[in-house]
Amino acid sequence: MSCKTKPLPIPADAIRAAAERYPTPFHIYDEEGIRANARRLNRAFAWSPGFRNFFAVKACPNPFIMKFLTEEGFGADCSSLPELLLAEATGIKGAAVMFTSNDTPAEEFVKARQMGAIINLDDITHIDFLRRVAGLPDRICLRYNPGPLKDGNAIIGKPEEAKYGFTRDQMLEGYRTLRDYGVKRFGLHTMVASNELDPQYFIDTAGMLFQLAVDVHRELGIVIELINLGGGIGIPYRPDQQEVDLEMVGEGIRDAHERILAGAGLPPVKLCMECGRLVTGPYGCLVTRVRHIKRTYKQYAGLDACMANLMRPALYGAYHHITVIGKEDAPCDQIYDVTGSLCENNDKFAIDRPLPALEPGDLLVIHDAGAHGHAMGFQYNGKLRSAEYLRRPDGRVTMIRRAETVQDYFATLDLERLKTF
Repeated sequence: MSCKTKPLPIPADAIRAAAERYPTPFHIYDEEGIRANARRLNRAFAWSPGFRNFFAVKACPNPFIMKFLTEEGFGADCSSLPELLLAEATGIKGAAVMFTSNDTPAEEFVKARQMGAIINLDDITHIDFLRRVAGLPDRICLRYNPGPLKDGNAIIGKPEEAKYGFTRDQMLEGYRTLRDYGVKRFGLHTMVASNELDPQYFIDTAGMLFQLAVDVHRELGIVIELINLGGGIGIPYRPDQQEVDLEMVGEGIRDAHERILAGAGLPPVKLCMECGRLVTGPYGCLVTRVRHIKRTYKQYAGLDACMANLMRPALYGAYHHITVIGKEDAPCDQIYDVTGSLCENNDKFAIDRPLPALEPGDLLVIHDAGAHGHAMGFQYNGKLRSAEYLRRPDGRVTMIRRAETVQDYFATLDLERLKTF
């Protein structure tokens, strides 16, 4: 059986050289690929003056990556106080920050106001809460949940069952309340799918938002000046999947903008998105070695990585392609569960995966780990989060986050106090 192939984001020789220099497991990202992908997204919306993608910090919260994305015109989409602080430390502030959170504590609203971030409210009760704890800014955005009017997808689920956003009636009430409180500038946002590969989905979502902006103007006299189309553009994790045609998405949204907004006599709006996975996902991978081969009722390849390094397969049953460095042309005539060492039976990167015959020491690359990979790490079982490296355009590999140590794991414990407890 021949192996399904998927191009590596970084040449195999460069990955092998990095693994000889640095201990596995580790995440490594390709700066050149990420930059090219960012430029492609910007080109798809070049027709829209002032278009900006607010990079979803949660996807890959590393300031080195965030910094060079600002050079491509990106802002930062933040959803917590640490993410706001990370953006600030990177030099991203003011209207280059979109703050979208839910169940938000007062201190996060206060910090967002101090930074001049665009605040995107998730619930109608947050209007008065924000007004009380931090004051209302001149411009504010509301997050729309269309409920049964829009289908979701497997990761987010049905919009009406999601915890996010205002209903349509609440949107109208919210804008009316904000207007009466003296707010002058208004934005509109939604996020109803994650890792979606159908380009028409995003065109239809934009059309839905454009029509809501028209309805808000007709009913309240409010002109929406900023529309955040959300993120959710997926990547082809499987070798037989096709990447989203961004040019089709951009042109389809342009047509909807002209047909709906311009057709209603409204001025052009500033469009933005909050893509994260799309930007970095395909250009990062988890590099790991086979530690043990176990044969019982099944055949297991135990790695030195575990779900603490990449949670998606255990959490969502997500597929991540695996390449065995040096055995790319070998037949995939063995079936493995590819596992980690956590005390959890779902600690598996792949189940019943055809692969070449493996042996301890083999170097594996788990693809498409550039988003929601390292970011979702944790310390269960005392596992330590691995390092992150960046391959620069000139081929140099540099550390952008060191691996955690045992000392880091114990840093929040006062063991001296334990002696007198």
